[in-house]
Amino acid sequence: MKVDLNGKVAIVTGGGGAIGSAMCTQLSSNGAKVIVAGRTLKTLQATVDAVVAAGGEASAVVADVSSRESAQHLIDEAVRIYGRLDCMVNNAGINGGPEYRHPIHQYDDGLWDRIVSIDLNGVYYCSKAAARQLIAQGEGGSIINIGSIVGLTPLRLQCAFTAAKAAVFNLTRTMALELAPHGIRVNGIAPGSIMNEGVKALFYNDKQKSAAIMSHFPVGHPGEPEDIAAATCFLASGDAKFMTGSIMTIDGGWICGYNRDL
Repeated sequence: MKVDLNGKVAIVTGGGGAIGSAMCTQLSSNGAKVIVAGRTLKTLQATVDAVVAAGGEASAVVADVSSRESAQHLIDEAVRIYGRLDCMVNNAGINGGPEYRHPIHQYDDGLWDRIVSIDLNGVYYCSKAAARQLIAQGEGGSIINIGSIVGLTPLRLQCAFTAAKAAVFNLTRTMALELAPHGIRVNGIAPGSIMNEGVKALFYNDKQKSAAIMSHFPVGHPGEPEDIAAATCFLASGDAKFMTGSIMTIDGGWICGYNRDL
């Protein structure tokens, strides 16, 4: 994806993960200065090093998005380091592994609280702080919220994750309505099955399980982190100037219809 982000400053939460790292790399390759945010400095620094090695500019900021104070500190640090903010990418999120997947009457309350605090509250805290900064600058900007297809079509045994991601998308639309008068566009991305080491270990190392999952994809294969990164770059750029309140679904066709013979 080639767009013009020269002179722009972007924050990516969850920047040390596979999707976050790809976002940081592509945003930088298109000219943006990137704040790589997350809870573990070692993984953040690995992303920063990759961006710098490719000729870009990036800085790591340790932040816990589930804390309103930490979210505000993240925005303040971005402005301190680079002087401004143009794009807030709310990518940080968690989900429970297979051992935590239970129907609601057996679901773990602690996991519910953790998922909602990061996946939903984190988007709220970071977006609120970012919006205040963008409004103060008076030049508009972009907020991009990374959800999941389960925010559009729920899956079983993941009530906290599906609830949080559905809420993120309605929050996205609400912010789009409220912030448009300030020139701030707010959009979401709904990834489907995106390949990374964790997903590969869970689903794609077993041929039978892999075949069952891929039967849902009309395109016949999972996505890559770069697919989400490319959409992020587009939404961050002026090329998406007439887009706000949209949810981009990037899932290989998973939820467009029933893809198996009845």
